[in-house]
Amino acid sequence: MTTSDCTALTLPAEWEPQDAVILAWPCEQSDWLPVLNDIRKTYLELIKHITRFELVVLFIPNQKEFDSVQPLLLQNQINLEKIIPVFADYNDTWLRDTGPLTVRTTSGIQYLDYRFNGWGNKFEHGLDDRLCEQLFKHPRFAKNHSEKLDIKLEGGSIDSDGQGTLLTTRQCLLSPNRNPELSEQDYENLFASQSGIKKVHWLQHGEIIGDDTDGHIDMLARFCSTTRIVYSACLDPDDSHFEPLSQMKTELEKLTDQNGHPYQLTALPVPAAIFDQNNERLPASYCNFLVINQAVLVPVYNDPNDEWACKQLAACFPDREIIPINALTMIQQGGSLHCLTMQLPVGSLHD
Repeated sequence: MTTSDCTALTLPAEWEPQDAVILAWPCEQSDWLPVLNDIRKTYLELIKHITRFELVVLFIPNQKEFDSVQPLLLQNQINLEKIIPVFADYNDTWLRDTGPLTVRTTSGIQYLDYRFNGWGNKFEHGLDDRLCEQLFKHPRFAKNHSEKLDIKLEGGSIDSDGQGTLLTTRQCLLSPNRNPELSEQDYENLFASQSGIKKVHWLQHGEIIGDDTDGHIDMLARFCSTTRIVYSACLDPDDSHFEPLSQMKTELEKLTDQNGHPYQLTALPVPAAIFDQNNERLPASYCNFLVINQAVLVPVYNDPNDEWACKQLAACFPDREIIPINALTMIQQGGSLHCLTMQLPVGSLHD
């Protein structure tokens, strides 16, 4: 799909310079309660690494809870001046899907606040659907324009190359429990008018077992540049991932970039099966990495493929530090590193 010139609007790529990354602190009221101590250790590690390079915007219920968290931050050598607390209530902490999408316009940054319905009405979501409203009231955000849109869209379901091309999946966007009235063409028209997207790559195949999102692209395939895509790959014919991911690779091989050239493709191996206490396979994926200023945070799973995945991503981002983050606790709740975070490009925050 190609639209008319929409260069006045740009959906930035994740590797562009950032002001901050948004997180929501795991509190007792969330589904993290059974593993609260472990997930908080993971968050502290994550915050420590991010604040080496940029700010962290931290959703937390109230000042009292933030006061209780500050000693933990200090114990982990985290500079409190790098933390911007935003007080709000939330159902869960998957900011990739409940946080704002940020678009560049001719007049500056604009936030897009899409509706969130718990990944197709699977989970409670009333508080999460209103989370952005609290963010936009904060003085560091209030000067930028924001727009609330009556369309259900999760940030993890799309990936931008920063030059007007979008990668997504039919399985997720065309799910009957999101926007059943919208067709592919409707979505393409909306992306063009709201984000300046000129070309949409729709994937038909691909699956990460245990993923509750109906096929978010950030578990399957990601842009690393305007000419390179990394993708989840399975080399074991006996693994249930083998067939759908092989079919996805075939689709990716047929795609072309903005200059009409095939993309350079880099495979990231699917980790060996990890199961929860009910013997259900959990959604482990190396594609769920987070790009920040000067670094790439990579989810790892105590798997023999961890090192290979990090080396593959180091080759894709040769000018950035590769930082592995243990994601075993994260995937207990069905997501990984990228799912927990939302980056804010430069110009998003004001003094």
